[in-house]
Amino acid sequence: MTLAITNKPIVNKSAGTKLTATSTTLPVSVITTCYGRNRHLYNLLSSLAQGSVRPAEVIVVNDDADPKRLAQFPLNIMQIPTTIGASLNNKGKLSEFDIGRNRNSGVGYATHDALIFLDVDCIVAPTFIAQLSAKLQAHPDALLMGQPRYLTRPLTDTEGAQLQQGTLSSSDLYKLSVYNPYRYNFEPAVEVDIEQTKDYGAFWSLCFAISRSQFEQVGGFDTHYVGYGAEDTDFAFTARALNIDFYLTADVIYHQQHSVYRPPLNHLASIVINANRFYDKWQHWPMAGWLAAFERMQLINWDTEQQTPITMIRQPSTAEIDAAHCPDAPYV
Repeated sequence: MTLAITNKPIVNKSAGTKLTATSTTLPVSVITTCYGRNRHLYNLLSSLAQGSVRPAEVIVVNDDADPKRLAQFPLNIMQIPTTIGASLNNKGKLSEFDIGRNRNSGVGYATHDALIFLDVDCIVAPTFIAQLSAKLQAHPDALLMGQPRYLTRPLTDTEGAQLQQGTLSSSDLYKLSVYNPYRYNFEPAVEVDIEQTKDYGAFWSLCFAISRSQFEQVGGFDTHYVGYGAEDTDFAFTARALNIDFYLTADVIYHQQHSVYRPPLNHLASIVINANRFYDKWQHWPMAGWLAAFERMQLINWDTEQQTPITMIRQPSTAEIDAAHCPDAPYV
């Protein structure tokens, strides 16, 4: 796989008009998906536009972003509709947004072999696309994951405008962010910026790169998972079963702060369904910390050694959900 750098005008497919700006681009397809998260989406696009290089195309799987707003970014953006899948919301009712299917759909529209997946609440550091693409070029048969840092508050409107204008520096974002102490993190003083690991459970689909051929070998994201939880660990476990190497890299994205639930009672129904699906497939319980928290609250029947499906005892009360809500937490 060769990532040749080119300098050419950017065409925004969402608007169908050629922009006057030129930029150094890499033959990389960036794929993101969202609904109702357009403030985060526009910040992500601003950071991609201000990078040291730009991806040749950005596939946005989204139904509600304004095409006129997307046309303001000097990026080659293709906006495609989300898929309709059997997802569950926090009340156990069907919902239409399905992240696995949406990512798979985005790959179907991508025109490049190098694929970078970014969650909509990412802001990429200026060198992220260039550096992660170079590592994928060096390891074309591998799965690579970037390094998240977590903003401790949402960006203000002024900061969002500065990000789009290229005047919000990476050092500003660094000062506003922290590492998640429960995940592996590269120490800033260490010069090694890529490390192979056998811990495929450390994979998180927030920011990762893979070649199209390897993505197709994995089979994409398993669409039997619904809503929230375990679909990315399943993707990594499939890669492990196929002997696809997994690397952690020091290439930074900044995760945009939003409220979370500890434990994620708002996703209880889908976590139970997905945990049962995962165990049936891999004979291993994912999300064990969350399952243990649900068991302590007497919401589910589960223990670490059981070999039968988890069953629900009851739904959490409104008061329990409210108590779990952490509006200012940077990470789950």
